Amino acid sequence: MRRRLAWLVAVPLALAGSQVAHAVAYAAVYPEASLRVSALSRTGHSYLSLLPLVLGAGAAVVLVGLAAAVVDAARGRPVRDVPAAAFALLPPATFVVQELLELSLHTGSFGWHAFTAPTFLPGLALQLPFAVVAFVAARLLLRTAVELGRLLVPCERFVVRAAHVTPHLAAVRGRLAASGCSARAPPCAVVT
Repeated sequence: MRRRLAWLVAVPLALAGSQVAHAVAYAAVYPEASLRVSALSRTGHSYLSLLPLVLGAGAAVVLVGLAAAVVDAARGRPVRDVPAAAFALLPPATFVVQELLELSLHTGSFGWHAFTAPTFLPGLALQLPFAVVAFVAARLLLRTAVELGRLLVPCERFVVRAAHVTPHLAAVRGRLAASGCSARAPPCAVVT
């Protein structure tokens, strides 16, 4: 599988893990729902109403990547593993940029104080465990897709063996014809 197709699986899963860690951080810092909703609205999280649509699009991209892995494996092409660097670097970087952009766009000025918010350090710390879970999920999904692709391949061993059997069958037919029996008829001892 080409490297860019592995990224089709890696990036959406890494970003989904980052979003889950983001939500868990807010739930941990603001355990009461009304406080959490207030904090989310003060810090520019109104876009979260679109999150189900974005996650659905990400799931569709993952399915396309997995289908490509199945096709590549069925064609005998090597399928590359998910790059671990994507899961080590992408979620923390995404979280930092997301927190900065959320506050900057909400206030209209550079939101440097997003880094001092009570949810920033817990959210950043949660990125790694959720990235590991997303990495394991991506590897399992890709390996499953490869195995499925291999199951779809016609067994070449039978084709190779048939090529070796054909000359042998020709020799048997020649002996049968020489003895006066047809290759499609019952043996001579049964006929007479």
